[in-house]
Amino acid sequence: MKKTRVIILFGGRSAEHEVSLLSARNVLLALDRERFEPLLVGIDKQGRWRIEPDKTLLDATGDPRLLALQASGRDLAVPVHPQPSDLGTSDDARPLLGRDDVVFPVLHGTYGEDGTVQGLLELADIAYVGSGHLGSAIGMDKDVAKRLLAQAGIPVVPWRLITAAAMKRDPERCLALAAELGFPCFVKPANAGSSVGVNKAKSAAALGPAVRAALAFDTKVLVEAGIEAREIECAVLGNDEPDASMPGEIVVHHKDGFYSYDAKYVDADGAEAKIPADLPAETTARVRRLAVDTFRALELSGMARVDFFLDRKSAALYVNEVNTIPGFTAISMYPKMWEASGVPGKELVSRLLDLAVERRAARRGLKTQV
Repeated sequence: MKKTRVIILFGGRSAEHEVSLLSARNVLLALDRERFEPLLVGIDKQGRWRIEPDKTLLDATGDPRLLALQASGRDLAVPVHPQPSDLGTSDDARPLLGRDDVVFPVLHGTYGEDGTVQGLLELADIAYVGSGHLGSAIGMDKDVAKRLLAQAGIPVVPWRLITAAAMKRDPERCLALAAELGFPCFVKPANAGSSVGVNKAKSAAALGPAVRAALAFDTKVLVEAGIEAREIECAVLGNDEPDASMPGEIVVHHKDGFYSYDAKYVDADGAEAKIPADLPAETTARVRRLAVDTFRALELSGMARVDFFLDRKSAALYVNEVNTIPGFTAISMYPKMWEASGVPGKELVSRLLDLAVERRAARRGLKTQV
């Protein structure tokens, strides 16, 4: 049987570059070598694409801050406006991507999870894992996602939006409106993940510095009301008929007091995952139903992790955010929740690749001309 070539695309220009290497390593290790042939392509922090040796990912363990691409990687020429099968190497006329190849983007954050790479691959008529350019862009922008969820009747935590332009024009008004949410509150860039740039503001005095810190990562910042809640997560898999996993729970022990970057990746005892989450059957069913509703409302496909807040006092359930390229690291919830739901890593990666091919076939079946 002819093997399908899978381009594992990782690294990228975002603040989550190093975490991407940890995720890509586990995708490589879970790849069914009887069906798929891997090709590793790394994107460095300057945006250069290059072929990487297996060693780059096999050595990617431990503290993500210490990880980097191999300096010996062979550069690729990636045209701005590619034609089908026209992503070629700089020293080889043979196209890098063939018509039947599948790309597995393991690019967390901006310039990878936000629809940019997805649009490039659609332009090149190449199958890829995960949501399309629209769903990816929506999922990445927490402000737009919250507005769409609210319109669909899906509960979200109250928030205020602060833009860089508004903050420059009238910072006092921006901070005063945000302070109406009360304290503590959480401040986060609208377009970032892995808790990059996220801070907990416990007072009005801390709000301004937190907003300015978040604006270093994006031109839009969300300020969200802080609620005493459990952090529940649910994994979704599928295209037109998505399935939801058993939910899991993140229990934070780190000094930050929330699921920060350090709690996730640096402090080995910063947080623990409980899978499945200890929830009443009715709440579990509600989480799974809302996860699928969120997946559909935001035009997602392939995979997503939907994060919830479960109010400890009222038991109210809120969608916090979605992650359209969830982590695949050794501690990541997405593969762990599916494993607990009866879908081990090797099967999960194969199903994601099959879903990518399914979406490509659907796109190719559409008319582009009258």
